[in-house]
Amino acid sequence: MHLQSLQSTKKQEKEKKILPLTTRVSTRFVWLVANCNSMAVFMDLNVLFCADRNRMKSLIETAAHLGFSTVAINYVFEPKAKKQEVPSPMPITELIGKLPMVQGHSCPIRVLNRLTVVMSEASHFRPNASEYRPFDLLAVQPTTEKLFHAACMLCDVDIICILVTERLPFFFKRAPINGSIDRGVVFEVSYASALRDITMRRYTITNAVCLMESCKGKNVILSSAAEKALELRGPYDIVNLGLLFGLSDTDSKEAVTSTCRAVLLHAEARKTASGIVYTMKSQQEVLRDTADSKLNLY
Repeated sequence: MHLQSLQSTKKQEKEKKILPLTTRVSTRFVWLVANCNSMAVFMDLNVLFCADRNRMKSLIETAAHLGFSTVAINYVFEPKAKKQEVPSPMPITELIGKLPMVQGHSCPIRVLNRLTVVMSEASHFRPNASEYRPFDLLAVQPTTEKLFHAACMLCDVDIICILVTERLPFFFKRAPINGSIDRGVVFEVSYASALRDITMRRYTITNAVCLMESCKGKNVILSSAAEKALELRGPYDIVNLGLLFGLSDTDSKEAVTSTCRAVLLHAEARKTASGIVYTMKSQQEVLRDTADSKLNLY
């Protein structure tokens, strides 16, 4: 009897030693599966347009190699004359050719077109203008406090760009920023200018920190505004840069992932009348726009 009790006791102790190891292995497996299923999708919604096809191709290929699944080619429009025409976006296939595959994914990179209107007067942004329709994303860059207030409260856009190349001529106020957040409009801080000049680097950090203090890290995206491939940085480098700007670890990662995805959803809802009505171009209009873009190119 004594021998049997000793054997049963040893067996129970052996099971106790094995059970935690099995539990740790199963927990580790579940953790790996959960992380693989919830891989972050990184986006850079501001890559500056250039007429040089080789440079644009190099930019897109570098972005795909760094792990960005979506990029937006940004056409900056700064009205100076009264009847200055809005630039028309070039077809992606003609500008870049074959889309490169995203690093670590089995799908090609997604390339969008974006228009940024630099507002030095209220009349520079025309609501519901037909020239804005070919673009997937619509952004404004206000240069004064009144225009910033109007962009936050009234302008039907997806992104409000924060000036980073010089000191802001005004202070951020909570009322317009909260109004912008309630409408689903996001603020954008770009970092490429900080790589070009020490003075711009100081302005970029100062303006970004002022914005974060007012919006508390909500509805903020970080993008490159890169003109060449060397100015692009990897997603996790941008996350670390967000910490320097005053974002938390979670908000900094969301600034290149989920908040960018919310911008795309907001743009789709804006173009479809809150998801109720959707308009499409006829085949003749698509062919005509393609022919016009070829004429403008040559």
